[in-house]
Amino acid sequence: MINTSKSSIVGLIFLALYVIQFVFEIEWNWLELLQQEEMYKRWSGLVLALFIAFQWLLTVTRVQKKLRTYALKMNNLHKWVGAISPLFFYAHCTKLGYGYLLLLSYIFLANTFLGYINLDVIKNKSEFVFKTWMITHVAFSIIITILMFFHIGVVFYYK
Repeated sequence: MINTSKSSIVGLIFLALYVIQFVFEIEWNWLELLQQEEMYKRWSGLVLALFIAFQWLLTVTRVQKKLRTYALKMNNLHKWVGAISPLFFYAHCTKLGYGYLLLLSYIFLANTFLGYINLDVIKNKSEFVFKTWMITHVAFSIIITILMFFHIGVVFYYK
């Protein structure tokens, strides 16, 4: 049974808009010109990196006994911030990139989609579904974080 949450609906709309602009090659020249400026790339990259770091706070609240009382609130915040993640991504890059950046983009967008079809949405009590969904979401998040740090290293090494 599918029970869509509001954050999932908002997120799916933003993700669909991102995919539509990519497929139909819709360009916002002012944004693409801005994305070519070094300072803009760095600041928008910092915002995207902070978003990724913030999303890891859910794990911290679940793992630390002292913070577990905040886990439910953090879970809701995690979902809503994740819902607007395509906006952060689009503000930083309108294109998917090449090589490892293409891989980073695909995994980021796939993990974003996976977040929208979270366990609250699919309402499946199956242990297998839960473990598969959780392992995949966390594994993608780890890969995204590693590729993000690699990207930051490459950007600053060659500048």
